[in-house]
Amino acid sequence: MLHYTVVFLVIALIAAVFGFGGIAAGAVGIAKILFFIFVIMAILSFVVGLMRKG
Repeated sequence: MLHYTVVFLVIALIAAVFGFGGIAAGAVGIAKILFFIFVIMAILSFVVGLMRKG
């Protein structure tokens, strides 16, 4: 999941360099969504792991 976030961020940077503002904004939006999904899933995984051990 984090890999796709980085890929979309790189796409956004390349699009911004070449002047494609709309594509860059869309890619940044997708990267933000994927990052927050990754963070939520990581926290849930950590909490479930703690509950299973304890």
